[in-house]
Amino acid sequence: MDEKTIALVTGANKGIGYEIAAGLGALGWRVGVGARDEGRRAAAVEALRAGGADAFGVPLDVTDDASAAAAADLLADRFGRLDVLVNNAAVTGAAPQEPTVVDLAQVRLVMETNVLGVIRVTNAVLPLLRRSASPRIVNMSSVVGSLTRQSDPDAGTGPIAVAYAPSKTFLNAVTVQYAKELRGTGVLVNLGCPGYCDTDLNGHRGTRSPAQGARVAVRLATLPDGGPSGAFFDEDGPLPW
Repeated sequence: MDEKTIALVTGANKGIGYEIAAGLGALGWRVGVGARDEGRRAAAVEALRAGGADAFGVPLDVTDDASAAAAADLLADRFGRLDVLVNNAAVTGAAPQEPTVVDLAQVRLVMETNVLGVIRVTNAVLPLLRRSASPRIVNMSSVVGSLTRQSDPDAGTGPIAVAYAPSKTFLNAVTVQYAKELRGTGVLVNLGCPGYCDTDLNGHRGTRSPAQGARVAVRLATLPDGGPSGAFFDEDGPLPW
């Protein structure tokens, strides 16, 4: 068994996912860069290694059952377990996203990646997480998934986005269900909001750096045994549902 902590970060070839991988790598962990594009995945691994991280590539398309199973097999063959899973991969979907005019195909696309993709990958690697002494699952959500914030006209939670915002609300609810099922097993499952970061996802309109956005994921990935599970946080603390 590998003595280093083994982590897998989905969508880790750029943006917040890359910075999460870098942050975990800085802890001395062995970090899998999950990404579907071979070239971008290889470039990210090379850059992370150049920065001192013990990074390796994991071919992974979160929308594909066979790909998720193959990723789990790779981890099982190489390490025999997984300690931390960070479900970061996500898409926003194309405009328009006003509910009265949205293309339902875009809603399906976003849900397939942002929700079903999380379930798919989590279930594929859960047997490996169960072999860990301190397993952690971090699902990257967003404050736009907070119904409390979304229903407050003064909260400033962004434009109307009937595909993306509800996908994060759905993810929040799914995460609570995982936490309920896994209660007492030692697997801690939590949600992290990175804030409004400067990434491709929002056309680089964000005001926080991807490295700042990664901090909450690193903190949740390193929670002590007996820590919270089924909770929703940003860098400043708990968020309202």
